[in-house]
Amino acid sequence: MMTAFACQLKMSYNLFLLAFALGIGGGFQYGLQVSVVNSPAEYIKSFIHETWVRRYGFSATEELITLMWSFIVSVYSIGGLLGALSAGYLSVRFGRKKTMLLANIPAVLGAALMGLSRLCGSFEMIIAGRLFSGMGLGLNIHIMFAGECAPRNLRGLLAITASTAIALGKFTGFALGLREVLGVDALWPVLMAAHAVPALVQLLTLPFFPDSPRYLLIDKKDKEGCIKAVKQLWGDGDHMAEIDDMLAEQEAIHGERAKSVCDLFRDQAVRWQLITLFLIVSCMQLIGINVVYFYAYNVFIKAGIPHAQTHYVSLGIGITEILTTIVSGSLIERAGRKTLLWKSHTIMALVLGLLTVTLSLQDAFSWVPYCSVALIFIFIMSFGIGPAGVSCSLPTEIFLQSYRPAAYVLNGASNWIQLFILGLLFPFIVESLGSFCFIIFLIYCLSVAIFVFLVMPETKGKTMLQVTEEFNRLNYRGKKRQTALQQNNCSVMTVTRL
Repeated sequence: MMTAFACQLKMSYNLFLLAFALGIGGGFQYGLQVSVVNSPAEYIKSFIHETWVRRYGFSATEELITLMWSFIVSVYSIGGLLGALSAGYLSVRFGRKKTMLLANIPAVLGAALMGLSRLCGSFEMIIAGRLFSGMGLGLNIHIMFAGECAPRNLRGLLAITASTAIALGKFTGFALGLREVLGVDALWPVLMAAHAVPALVQLLTLPFFPDSPRYLLIDKKDKEGCIKAVKQLWGDGDHMAEIDDMLAEQEAIHGERAKSVCDLFRDQAVRWQLITLFLIVSCMQLIGINVVYFYAYNVFIKAGIPHAQTHYVSLGIGITEILTTIVSGSLIERAGRKTLLWKSHTIMALVLGLLTVTLSLQDAFSWVPYCSVALIFIFIMSFGIGPAGVSCSLPTEIFLQSYRPAAYVLNGASNWIQLFILGLLFPFIVESLGSFCFIIFLIYCLSVAIFVFLVMPETKGKTMLQVTEEFNRLNYRGKKRQTALQQNNCSVMTVTRL
């Protein structure tokens, strides 16, 4: 018993180190870049104005400066989209680990361009730096790598470390943006280049870890490399059951090449997996989290929190998101993905409805702003426990190896496109609807809750092939089971131990 416990402890320890190496240059770097861009906004606008006057001898119009700043913000999403469209091919061509290492090159280059922009007197370097930084994060396959390296009983937990890393990155970005740290005019180039540090840390640490065992066995057909990677990550215990599952998946796909995004849309075998992925992953942008963060500042002011202290309260929101993603890690293997998703979406829909009411009555009663503050924290907690955590593990669990890279391409591309569109439309939505804009997100939350409760299969504790069997009942509804399996090329075969 003690030997089994020691092996389990070693497995958790090694996977924790891998999760750190992946997260520091993956989710953490993403959260950091998302949060630091707002703090130096006024300083960068002033820098654009000064540079324009120095170059051309006259001042740029306010509209032109605003346009340049908007482009600096939005070009990041364009870079992310370009990177995401390349991630699937690179992850198959070079492997998961090399792709992660390659993703840090444009990230470091982008940080260098932004860090040197003021010294060189070029705001164009900020634009180029944001583009390269977005490309680096678009190429990042942190979640796929983590999910493929984890054993079945820790698959959800390891994938959730991505959402924890994102929350930590956001918190760190907010903290660095404080005036007491880097949030001053003289240091904004350092703040914009801060993501070079986690990128360099990953470049130094990730080479000590093996590639994904699933990639080595299923894609490269390297049994010895797979067994060696499994032992390094999970310890020296008996892991043959997990390896048998990988072999069964390898046999099920019959050596098929990696599928393209077009194949995802055309193939009936993954139709409901595709619908599920799109609806759940879209929650990261369409659930209203950005609108809640937008209104949080005004709500805190109305609640009587001094203007100078609102940034510190915002840090409290960041800490709440970190803690709830950690809680999600302990719940996902107990309650299951499906239960966490539909319950959290239902709670968020209810909170958005109440928040619409309290924000509309902010000035009517003195106690209403405090209700709004409480609702904001409840929303953040529900978001961290449900969508933020579960959406990280979902693409790995519902797609077989041949479809998985394309699924992550679609996942990343849809995320960056939605981020770009929402960034453009968000100011107009808020200006037109005010607090009633929450109704749009409320309807989406409620729709996803109903879909998950009625349609989505549970993936907790199941192999990839068992999850595929569950989705076959939806993909081939009304057809004979054997015909469905033949069309899907996923018939389960008996695999002996190595």
